[in-house]
Amino acid sequence: MAESAVVVEGLSLTYRTRARDVVALSDVDLQIARGSFVSLIGPSGCGKSTLLRILGDLLAPSQGRVQINGGPARAARSARRTGFVFQEPALLEWRTILDNVALPLELHGMARAERVARARELLELVGLTGFEAAAPRQLSGGMRQRAAIARALSTRPDLLLLDEPFGALDQITRDRLNMELARIHEQTGVTVVLVTHSIREAVLLSDRVVVMTPRPGRIDCILENPLPRPRSLETRDHPGFEPLVRAGNHALEKGYGHA
Repeated sequence: MAESAVVVEGLSLTYRTRARDVVALSDVDLQIARGSFVSLIGPSGCGKSTLLRILGDLLAPSQGRVQINGGPARAARSARRTGFVFQEPALLEWRTILDNVALPLELHGMARAERVARARELLELVGLTGFEAAAPRQLSGGMRQRAAIARALSTRPDLLLLDEPFGALDQITRDRLNMELARIHEQTGVTVVLVTHSIREAVLLSDRVVVMTPRPGRIDCILENPLPRPRSLETRDHPGFEPLVRAGNHALEKGYGHA
């Protein structure tokens, strides 16, 4: 494997409640190569988003360790080397799209002229040139998610974490944004980890698809994806696409059978 951007070893997380302890993740081991695109799939409640939040240092594991580019996840987050895109864009309505994208740079103390230039560069990257002065409410759902991706990329992170960012969108918009994400990955070389419920989306975008078991979440298998890059919607017509989708569906069905 190429140099690892992410190393997860013996990772477990138990939520402690008054009634009982809930094991969300159990003994997860995973390595993600620098510059690769990895998707996490699995049934609802299997811990996909929990694992993503641990990678982003938004949750602390009960056991095990996580390293991001050779150091702890907290160090990567503190240095703004990790970008996070949630299911909802969470843009600030009282700030323009330009100022929303530039917000992490403002918090980091970057001079206004420099952060505005960087924000404009990113808005061009995600296809939002001309909407710099717009308010979030004036944009469609897909455009708001583009702005959220631009904001997550503003600090030039090494690792981009996406938690079902397109789940609430219609299929046409989702397809368009999948291709935007693939293009951004190709252009920036950022390591991407995507949580999705769609095996077809995972196969279309990823180098590796990590299939997780029902709770407690473990890694059931990892599907290597040899489909050529760059990817497009026509990749779905490649003769190797549907066999990978079937393999993913089979792994998910097997996991349900063992639940």
